[in-house]
Amino acid sequence: MKVIYENTIKDKGACAGEFAANNMFVLFGDSAPDEIKEFCYWVDVAPINGTIAPGQTVEIGDQSYKITAVGEEAPVTLAGLGHCTFNFSGQSTVDMLGTIYVENKPMPQLDAGIVIRIIEE
Repeated sequence: MKVIYENTIKDKGACAGEFAANNMFVLFGDSAPDEIKEFCYWVDVAPINGTIAPGQTVEIGDQSYKITAVGEEAPVTLAGLGHCTFNFSGQSTVDMLGTIYVENKPMPQLDAGIVIRIIEE
């Protein structure tokens, strides 16, 4: 198993859970613009060790999700800004370039201290 990415949620904005109705959540580092910061889960900027690709697994706390599609901007903004959207639609085509799509399963509970990993087995 190779860990491609690992980070821990530090805190969240007051409205971070609002995207859950659309089966998605947003991560952002400390440089999040004020107008969207309240809608994000906050993380430190962390490196990506390899390529994020469909077929890999996202572990969020004790839950696992297979990656189904990766927008071409998602790894760039995740590594540079800590910014990425995770979408739980299971779709295999990319609608939003800054999004990692995972299988259509119930979203996990997100809060400070939850670890997010992307692994390649």
